[in-house]
This record gives sequence, C-alpha cells and structure tokens, in this order.
Amino acid sequence: MKRERWGTRIGIILAVAGSAVGLGNFLRFPGQACQNGGGAFMIPYFISFLLLGIPLCWIEWTLGRYGGQYSHGSLPGIFDAVTKKKWGKYVGVLGLFVPLVIFFYYTYLESWCLGYSIFSLLGKYSHISDPKEMGGFLSAFQGLTKNSHFNTVGIAYGCFILTFVVNMIVIYKGLAKGIEFICKIAVPILIAGGIFLMIRILTLGTPDPTKVDLNVTNALGFMWNPDFAMLKEPKVWLAAAGQIFFTLSVGLGAIMTYASYLRKNDDIALSSTTAAGMNELFEVVIGGSIVIPAAYLFLGPELTMLTAQKGVFDLGFITMPIVLNKIPFGDIFGFYWFFLLFLAGITSSISLMQPIISFLEDEFGWNRHKSALALGIVCFVVSHACIFGLGAGVLDEFDFWGGTLAITICAFIEVMIFVIYVGPKKGWELLHRGADIKIPNIFRYLFYITPFYLGAILLYWSVFNWVPWIVKPFGIDMSIAWIKKYPWINITQIVCEKNPLILYTRGGLLILIILLLAMIFTAWKLKKNKGGEK
Repeated sequence: MKRERWGTRIGIILAVAGSAVGLGNFLRFPGQACQNGGGAFMIPYFISFLLLGIPLCWIEWTLGRYGGQYSHGSLPGIFDAVTKKKWGKYVGVLGLFVPLVIFFYYTYLESWCLGYSIFSLLGKYSHISDPKEMGGFLSAFQGLTKNSHFNTVGIAYGCFILTFVVNMIVIYKGLAKGIEFICKIAVPILIAGGIFLMIRILTLGTPDPTKVDLNVTNALGFMWNPDFAMLKEPKVWLAAAGQIFFTLSVGLGAIMTYASYLRKNDDIALSSTTAAGMNELFEVVIGGSIVIPAAYLFLGPELTMLTAQKGVFDLGFITMPIVLNKIPFGDIFGFYWFFLLFLAGITSSISLMQPIISFLEDEFGWNRHKSALALGIVCFVVSHACIFGLGAGVLDEFDFWGGTLAITICAFIEVMIFVIYVGPKKGWELLHRGADIKIPNIFRYLFYITPFYLGAILLYWSVFNWVPWIVKPFGIDMSIAWIKKYPWINITQIVCEKNPLILYTRGGLLILIILLLAMIFTAWKLKKNKGGEK
C-alpha cells in the first residue's frame, strides 16, 4: 500500500509546530518561569534548548525520515530498520504506548477549553470574582461536586464528545487532507490570536488607578526581572530542562512519524529548526506575555505567585477567567482565549493518534479509514476511565506513566539508538541530506552531549520524583530530597492509605503495553510468513 505524503513543506512545519504548541506553552511555561527566578530562568532554559531540545528534534526528524524510506512510520518499525536487531521493534513499543495513553486523557482536557469558550460567550461565569468560587465552578463542571453552577458532568461530557468527534474527523481524512489542512488554518490563527491577546494585555496600562503599582511595567518586571540567586538551585535547572523537554513534544513518536512521510532528499535541517523555533515564539514571546502579567495587573504579586505555584489548571481555568472578566469586553476575550487553547489542543491531540495509525497501516496493511475507526473505538472507551475517575486520580496516573515517565525513557532510548547505531557523524550527514541550510559543524558535537545531559535528568527524576509517586498507592507516603551535606539525600516516609483503584489502573496500563507488544510480534510474524521483512 502506497504511503501518504505531505502536500507542502509548510504543511509539515506547521503540523510539527502544532504538535508541540499546547496548553503548556500558554500556562505551564509562565508558571515555571515565575517560580524559578523570572528572567534568570531563561539562562538554564535556553541552555536546555540548545543541549537537549534542538538535538532531540534533529534526531527525531532524522530517524523518522530514515524509517520512512523502509515504509515505517512508527517507532517499532523505525527502530527495527535502524538497529537491524530483533529487539529493536520491541523497544519501540513506548512509541505506541506514550501517545496512546496521553490521548486517552488529553482530549478530555482539551474539551474543557471548548466548554469554557462557550461559557465565556454565554456569560456563565461573568459574575464570579472570587478564586474559591471559580474553583467550585470548575469542580462542578468536571463532575467532582454539585453546586448552583452544575449538578452533573453532562455538559463536560458533551464537550468531550464534540472534541473527540472533531479529532476523529481530522484523523479519518488523512495526512494532507486532514492533519495538514487543519494545521494550516489553526497555527496561523494561534499566532495572530496570541499576538492580539498579548498586545491587549500589554496596553492595559494601570487598570485600577487606585493601585498605581499594579501596572504593565511592574507586571513584566514581576515576570522577567532576574533573580540570579535562584541559579544556585538544582531544581531551577531541572525545571528548565523539564519545560524544554515537554514543550517540544519529543519522546512520544509523533515527530518521527510526521518526518517518515517525507521523501529521501526532502529538507529536514531547516524544517526541524524552524518548527522548534516557532514553538519557542509561542512559548516565550506570547505565552510569557499574557497569563502572569495579566494576573499581576488584577490580582497583585502575592496572589499571582500563589496561583503560579498551584499549577496549570489553576492558572488556566480559575485565574484567567477572573482576570478576563475584569477587562472591557471580557466575554469576547474569554472566548478568544479559551478557543485558542482549544485549537492548540486539537493540533497536539491529532499528532498523538498518527503514530498508532501509521503502525496499523505500515505493519498490518490496514487502510486509513479502518485504522482510524478501530483506534477511535478503543480510545473512546478507555477515555471514560479518565473522565469518571478524575476525582480518584486516574487521569493523573495516566499522565504520570504516559506523559512523564515513559516519554522520558523513550526519548533516552531514541538518543542512545541514534548515537550507537547511526552515529553522530553519519547522523549529521543524514540531517543535511537535501538540506536547504548548512548548520555550523560545531553543533554536531551536541549529539555527544545530549545523552549525558538527558541521562542525568532521567536519573534525578527517577530517584526524587518517580519513586515517591510509584510507592504512594501501596500505602507509603515518601519524600526524597537533595541536601547540601552528607549523605546528600534525605528520605522520609509515613504510612498512608492504600489506593486500590490506582493499582488497578496500573494493572490496566500494564495489560495495554503487553497487548501492544503482542501486536508488534504478530505484525512481524505475519510479514515473515508472507516472505516480507524478517
């Protein structure tokens, strides 16, 4: 079966940029910068972009285009083609597991943005000015509580259905007519809309004449004035590396799949660098100039910092609605803000489906429509665990295993396979095959640095973040902290209540990865029986 191709070069650049641009650019980044030294945070941030982000993008584009020459667009096939080892295809299972697990819950989060954009137009929360009440509005919408705003999860579920259908229509239509088409529309709207909102926030001046300190200049200073003392803290460097890692959508297989639809001599050097740079435009220039400055203008520095520390959901669905309510024509700006987040979510979620679609097409010979239908049924059914298990922590558990642990391990495996089986020298040559630009040769040595940089991050996260999370459902509330004297690590733990539902969730995820391994085994066995690849 003939593989699909991108219609235009700008199509794949916008698709990859759309995959990377999501809620994290507009919500997670400003919160991380605000908590970790403001302008000083940009020093480790750009160092991480150089040593981790850019090389990982180059590696994924290079491996993806290489795998496409052998009609492989998913990690099992790409790793099999690159390593030429029997185990290669099985290691690539993470490239199916990660995007699938993230998609299970991401569409539900995406649907909240759609719901809030509608609520903005209807003025459903326009009277709310208290963060606690807005938090109650969000909880009731999610079905976690019942109050005067909502007494059922029905509206949230309806938004999910609509969002899921939109995703499936795009996937069903294919690469050029679906993904490329929607990204050519959505990404320019995101750029224009983001700049428009940024300008509106930056021209607010001093919204409250009685509070002269709450002005745009001080708001930007609150966000960007450097606190260089924070650079002594390891957590700041790790936060910067984590932000770069997750914002570029590396490690989940989507970029490699997208690149696999390129021809042998299609440019990837300029395209990959452009896509990464476009993501940084969204994140630093636009994302860094909207949420935190707006919150500062209307809530003040103390409440803004407290909100930033609480995380993405509080910033996006509690703080921003209150802030936008205080701006003239706030209902229109509220709709615009949440609809932009919805578009960013759509361009990300459709990229999560493509690695699995590619696997079914390339390895089993299914057509696009059959693959999309089968995958849609599975995703729709499993997503209900995240919707109705939200309060019990099921969504957070999916996010941990798919969107935090497995994605980092997958990225590390990608780097090691590239370095060992392709090699930095040959990899640099492959990156420049058909290239429209010549990247200075000194950047080739980044391929030698990235494995150690990512390996150190992986080791730190596994000890200080992942171990406590893994053991907690077993009734052990553990805290592992770095201290500045021997023995350097302090471990405390107390007995807590066991969580059987989370353990069952983990069992389900284990079954999923076993089923994916079985599918890989079956696909290659069928090929062997037909006299194909071995």
